[in-house]
Amino acid sequence: MSGARHSLWLGGALLLVALAALVLGVGVGSTGFDSVLNAHKDPVAWQILWEIRLPRTLGAWVAGALLGLAGAVAQGLFRNPLADPYLLGSASGAALGVALALALFGSTPFATQWLVRLGLTGAAFTGAVVGVVLTLTLAKGVQHTLRLLLAGVIVGVVLGAARDLVTIASPDTLQAMQGFMLGSTGFVGWAACGVMAAMLLAAVLVAASLGRVLDGLALGEATAISLGLPLYAVRAVLVAVLALATGAAVAQTGLIAFVGLASPHLVRSIVKTTHGRLIVLSALMGGLLLMSADVLARWIIAPQELPVGVLTAVLGGSYLLWLMHRRRPGAGL
Repeated sequence: MSGARHSLWLGGALLLVALAALVLGVGVGSTGFDSVLNAHKDPVAWQILWEIRLPRTLGAWVAGALLGLAGAVAQGLFRNPLADPYLLGSASGAALGVALALALFGSTPFATQWLVRLGLTGAAFTGAVVGVVLTLTLAKGVQHTLRLLLAGVIVGVVLGAARDLVTIASPDTLQAMQGFMLGSTGFVGWAACGVMAAMLLAAVLVAASLGRVLDGLALGEATAISLGLPLYAVRAVLVAVLALATGAAVAQTGLIAFVGLASPHLVRSIVKTTHGRLIVLSALMGGLLLMSADVLARWIIAPQELPVGVLTAVLGGSYLLWLMHRRRPGAGL
């Protein structure tokens, strides 16, 4: 009961801080807080708040929540605290999909036309799914965790090399690809928020309901099978949740590092809980991390902004280095 109560308190605290960050994010931008102060009498200021800043800030939270959830699922599924949402080749596949779309159609992530954005989003999501399918094919299913992990690494390297070849063959796409690789929430609108929110709701419901299997898997595959848990079927469902959650986030925001890796670690450092609650709390933590990083990226050098993926890499990498330094040798991450 104590663990459940602590988890509830942590979840409430994360939501309250996220709400404060949302209010702050609506006021941070190239025009500063003037847009907030003048929104009631200036249609342009209201449009900036309602159509740009609010969906962008909310979209950052939902994308971060998807990555945090996917990170918790990946670490539980592979029984590895260093597992992240990009392990199954989804990131490399998404990047290759975007590179091919840019090379074939000459579009850019900085274009604002709906058709162009929809095309790049679809290309990224399709590439992510293709990467995961290739990983599953190479691993011959989901029966063997280690084989699946190694297949994901191999597919990621091969698809990354293919992306580099496409970029070399079409140098005009280099700057556009750099924007995707660094990650950005600047193009997230209400439609993207809706798509990611629907995916997040489904992923949370499915993954959290399977938390008991992840708890059993933490004891070892043989133990989980001896307990009568439907390990192979559940593993296939969790891989699908991992792939779809990661693909949905990457398609809208590009490659954002360390959110999925750091979120479960932050939750575990605060409260000890089961995987069912860990998945929900990791989603809340991931949403808060990416939303805060997005607000900070817009504020540091305003009116310009930093790529949010660079900021998450610096902050997340620094946290994990500190975490490794403070742990005793042999204690694990």
